[in-house]
Amino acid sequence: MIEPFGATAARRRPIERKTWLWFSAGLFSVILKMFFLTASHLETKHVEAVQAGDVVVMLGSSAVLPCHIITNDRLSQITWQRTIKGKAPDDVFVTIQPTNGLKYRNGQDLRFESIGNFNDKNGTLKFSNVTLKDEGSYTCIFSLFPSGTQSRNSQLVILVPPITNLMDYTPLEGNEEVPLATCTAAASKPKAEVRWIKGSLEGKVREELNETQHANGTTTTWSTLLGKPGREMNGQLVKCVISSEATKEEILETNIQVHYPPGKVNIVKRSEVSFECETEANPKATVIWTRSGQPLPPSVEVERATLQFLSQSNDVSGLYQCETTNPYGSKRAYKFVHFSSGNCTNPIIIAVFSTLLILLILAIIGVYCQRTGKLQRFSDLCGEMRQVWRQDPPAAETAEGAVIIMIIVIIIRFQISWKLHLKSCKQKKQKETIN
Repeated sequence: MIEPFGATAARRRPIERKTWLWFSAGLFSVILKMFFLTASHLETKHVEAVQAGDVVVMLGSSAVLPCHIITNDRLSQITWQRTIKGKAPDDVFVTIQPTNGLKYRNGQDLRFESIGNFNDKNGTLKFSNVTLKDEGSYTCIFSLFPSGTQSRNSQLVILVPPITNLMDYTPLEGNEEVPLATCTAAASKPKAEVRWIKGSLEGKVREELNETQHANGTTTTWSTLLGKPGREMNGQLVKCVISSEATKEEILETNIQVHYPPGKVNIVKRSEVSFECETEANPKATVIWTRSGQPLPPSVEVERATLQFLSQSNDVSGLYQCETTNPYGSKRAYKFVHFSSGNCTNPIIIAVFSTLLILLILAIIGVYCQRTGKLQRFSDLCGEMRQVWRQDPPAAETAEGAVIIMIIVIIIRFQISWKLHLKSCKQKKQKETIN
């Protein structure tokens, strides 16, 4: 059946009208969306967020987490979220709103305090008493209209200064390598550097470095000095240098300690009446003075290692023993001390006194002989002897020789006695036989 042209056109007009309306509405919607996107794009050109960065603080101190944006958009809320150990990723812990201010989420943590101004689009937080568990990522999110959201991320880094210690050992002298000292930098973050300044022991000792990492992120580092302990090492200075990002460089010092028994014992004369017992030992040796076969006389005193004679009589003469002892051994030495009685007078005074005494005796004899007439008799006797010498020269020479020999003998004996006396004076009445 063929329809008239007019009827077909009448049926098509409603369909075409509906299609046109749908197309027009769709086109208007697209144009409107493009307008808003363009406006939003133009508006976001005025948004500026602070660049992300690290916040580095010491353990137990306060951290400032910056959160600031510059924009003409309307700010409705600031949200803080974090990713740290023991928490779910992107854990929201604080929100800041214009009317309610700071609100805690997922549990109250009073260590967080808002120090920014919401009207200035500033949501900066102050975080007090930080711990190692707080280390991680902190994100500040701005809810803006119409641009949407903007965020700023900060990485919180916690530094932990090392607990330092220098321990020295006291090995016994020997030929095997043993620890001499250990320097420790404990529980630091990041790990510390430990090194030695060996001084005069350079090349004679070596260092051994070790470290241990802990579950909380800290590290303990220690270095040990090793060497063969000899008495020449005892008292030598070494230094441990500890370097860390968390603190300034620290230097610890110690003197190497090596234990050994007493060495050779020397008895040193300190004065005419005192002697000191000396030896090298570590720990320091105790000194005991004794007298061989007898107790120490009351006039002999011992003060530490010194033997002191308060008198110089014969009864303090004898053999004395010095014994040195420490926990690792003992050594001893002997000294024989002899004192002679009597005072030692200056030889010049004795000579002058003797000469004056002889002259005085001769003068007394002369006066006596003159008063008693014996001087005349002595003169007559001398005359008779001269007569004899003239009559019998050999006999006279014999008598004269005997007199000369007697005088020489007297002089020699006097010289011997005088030398012995001088020697005695020079030694000041003391003869010593050492060891």
